[in-house]
Amino acid sequence: MSGRQAAVRFAVSPASVSPWRARVRETGSCAPGALGGDRRSHQIEQHGEIILALVRETPDQTLKELRSRLAEKGLPIGYGGLWRFLDRHQIAFKKNRARQRARAS
Repeated sequence: MSGRQAAVRFAVSPASVSPWRARVRETGSCAPGALGGDRRSHQIEQHGEIILALVRETPDQTLKELRSRLAEKGLPIGYGGLWRFLDRHQIAFKKNRARQRARAS
């Protein structure tokens, strides 16, 4: 059937039929692809050694400080991407218990 006939049959716009047909030609299926997730982690991983070296150099820095140090090196990385990188490498910035406020007795 033609694209317009398919659009009427499935109650979609005629313009949306072409991408569906292309998907069937390319993949053999009209099933949707994966949605969401981290699509740019490979870009951050390319600079992984630099990031890990900065973390080893100053382990008690904040994400903001780490981002600014990376920006100085010409690596503008967002908070979310940097957080996911550190999470993948099991690096967490934990608060020092000695610095916590004294609790009321």
